[in-house]
Amino acid sequence: MQYFALGSEKDILSYDDLREGIYSALSKLGQKKKVLAVPPDYTRYHSQAGILTKFVYQYYKEALTDVLPATGTHFKMTDREIETMYEDVPKNLFRVHNWRNDLTTLGEVPSDFIRNVSEGKLSYSWPAQVNKLLVEGNYDLILSIGQVVPHEVVGMANYNKNIFVGTGGQEGINKSHFLGAVYGMERMMGKADTPVRRVLNYASDNFAKHLPIVYVLTVVGKDETGRLVVRGLYIGDDYESFEQASALSLKVNFEMLEQPLKKVVVYLDPSEFKSTWLGNKSVYRTRMAIDNGGELVVLAPGLREFGEDKAIDELIRKYGYSTTPEILELVEKQNDLKNNLSAAAHLIHGSSENRFTITYCPGHLTQEEIESVNFSYANLNKMIDKYNPEKLKDGINIMPDGEEIFYISNPALGLWAGKERFYNNERKNK
Repeated sequence: MQYFALGSEKDILSYDDLREGIYSALSKLGQKKKVLAVPPDYTRYHSQAGILTKFVYQYYKEALTDVLPATGTHFKMTDREIETMYEDVPKNLFRVHNWRNDLTTLGEVPSDFIRNVSEGKLSYSWPAQVNKLLVEGNYDLILSIGQVVPHEVVGMANYNKNIFVGTGGQEGINKSHFLGAVYGMERMMGKADTPVRRVLNYASDNFAKHLPIVYVLTVVGKDETGRLVVRGLYIGDDYESFEQASALSLKVNFEMLEQPLKKVVVYLDPSEFKSTWLGNKSVYRTRMAIDNGGELVVLAPGLREFGEDKAIDELIRKYGYSTTPEILELVEKQNDLKNNLSAAAHLIHGSSENRFTITYCPGHLTQEEIESVNFSYANLNKMIDKYNPEKLKDGINIMPDGEEIFYISNPALGLWAGKERFYNNERKNK
């Protein structure tokens, strides 16, 4: 059932609009005695989940007993991140998701289903894993809060991904990431209906009906001045809410370009992007826009590691970012990679498939470290002198020397594609 829906590519939802929307939906749900909120972590700061979680707390007060950030494999939130993103929500409500141990398996998506959606490329079963708090907490409402935006693993972020991946376990996360990588990232990004989403929907429909989950979904874009604005808010326990949010996100967050780009410069906010695990959104979201032989320059002042998890960081350092065939061959031969398929998927996602150059300009990693994982390196200070984020505008910029670049101030908020490449991928899907 849908409890609230408001949005269009022209709408700008104010602070009061968001409060009235969430209050309206919660009033329709009736009185609750014990509520769990499952919002994103700080890497989704712009989702407006912080404000919405605050409204949930204001509405339910002591009935909101727990807040479980859907960190997936990311680091746990720091006290400072919680204070910044979740202002006025008591810190004692926050729980930490341990993706290796704090799990309940609700059921198994059968291997035949995986074989079918992967076009025969994979044939493993998939465990529908969630944090055990969702099952053992005896909640009469679980609010899954977050932003719908184009996503490299599942096509469109959020909805049941927030539950099965955000609070999921090692095996489920590994296998879902690998399914998306093997099927083809460019075939999925910006689409609501993808192989990974079908697996998550199977799990929702067959194993999670007993969980009282309601989804609170935002769509966030930029206005004509470049200011972040909320374009939509959709609340419901149904797929329809996700479909509507996805349709709006495609209009708001997807920029179709007439011609492929020769040079793209992306800035990574140091408060959000400290690893290539997250920073490679600069690769994922622009790859369909960059021309063969082009270059992606990533200004990454906060970059200090490759993986958000120590074991994954070690695997990235060991194998580096390589083409799909090379990584698939390594998965067959190397047990450490075979046993961590999300890392293998990430190594595929972070590769340009030798189509264009990826030049990282890190704030903390060395040239040797960057080049060891098969990226090119450039000095951050020199590149910021040349491509100053404070002087560039999103989109086409002509530099003083006549060079034309395409600048992106936050890759997490959009998806960019050249028409020819996008429609070629569309034809492959048919």
